[in-house]
Amino acid sequence: MLVVAGTITLDPAQRPAAEAAFDRMRAATLQEEGCLGYEAYRDRGDPGTVFLFERWRSQADLDAHFATPHMAEFGAALAGFGVSAMDVKKYVVSSEGSVP
Repeated sequence: MLVVAGTITLDPAQRPAAEAAFDRMRAATLQEEGCLGYEAYRDRGDPGTVFLFERWRSQADLDAHFATPHMAEFGAALAGFGVSAMDVKKYVVSSEGSVP
């Protein structure tokens, strides 16, 4: 399993438009083969920060996601949200279990 997680910092004035774009992309992404979960959360303390958390079955599924029309549409929209920083990383998970 792969986990993609990180933060995007954008212009707080663009937050409503960014949330709408995230919602559209999330709805389409959740329909993709191999997507185990996709979330984008707002930071309660900083209206310009968005936290991403995605889970994917395989690298092939993640690669297919990056080639979708809705990802291209989201990337184009993201350019208009005043992004000042982006720190998103991929993690390869070999096992998972409950937290005590």
